[in-house]
Amino acid sequence: MPAFLTFVLLGWRRGSAYPAATAAGAFTNTVFGFIKAAITMGAVAAAGGTLAGYDALDAATYAWLTQALIAPVYVFVWSDFAERIRTGDVAVDLARPVDPQLHFLGMDLGRAAFALVPRGAPPLLVGAVVTGLALPAEVLPYLLGIVSLVLAVVVSFAARWLLNLAAVWMTEIRGPLTLYMVASNILCGLVVPVHWFPDWLAMLARATPFPSMLQAPVDVITGRVTGLDAVAVLGVQAGWAVTLLVAGRLVWRRVVNRLVVQGG
Repeated sequence: MPAFLTFVLLGWRRGSAYPAATAAGAFTNTVFGFIKAAITMGAVAAAGGTLAGYDALDAATYAWLTQALIAPVYVFVWSDFAERIRTGDVAVDLARPVDPQLHFLGMDLGRAAFALVPRGAPPLLVGAVVTGLALPAEVLPYLLGIVSLVLAVVVSFAARWLLNLAAVWMTEIRGPLTLYMVASNILCGLVVPVHWFPDWLAMLARATPFPSMLQAPVDVITGRVTGLDAVAVLGVQAGWAVTLLVAGRLVWRRVVNRLVVQGG
């Protein structure tokens, strides 16, 4: 545990090392927030004022909140460990008295913790001024939202970790990375809420871990799910987190038995 907390701290420090990049990312997220808010509000207006339980303000809130959370959760691709496998630097990871999966998980949690405010606050502040935000007045949704957000980060990391391990069997994984990014961005609810999907696509999305990365924390934070329903959402997230982490552990064991580093 002390080593894991050290990795979390190192992830925070690594994320805070590039303030200009952080500011640029916050600006980009805010710009896309304008675009998404306009699109979602337009969709609600075209539907007659409500769409799957969302009115115009709910839709705008969803757009701004997803833009605030994509940096902490990181629903895009990550290939750091795959690159270490490709170059052979993974041999150093194998020689360390530290489990690589826990190492990178701690780093990712630290990165997410840092990104939450400098990357997440600007879109929300701009959204509050421009369109307004429909957020609950109670404290409980935010407390449950913190738990949901942590689980979302873990689910996102665990899925990306599994994808990176494919580099052991594939010399080039840019194709799978691209497919993963497209699938995750759509099925997690980044483009539009999963609740807006046609039934067949919504069923497909819920059979994957992707809604647990973004749709779930947004639903909890905005109070769209409350009480036992919120607990059920957290349970689904926890289930995906455990399943993917265990799968990553099993695949990693197979990787250790298979991996051959050129020259040693």
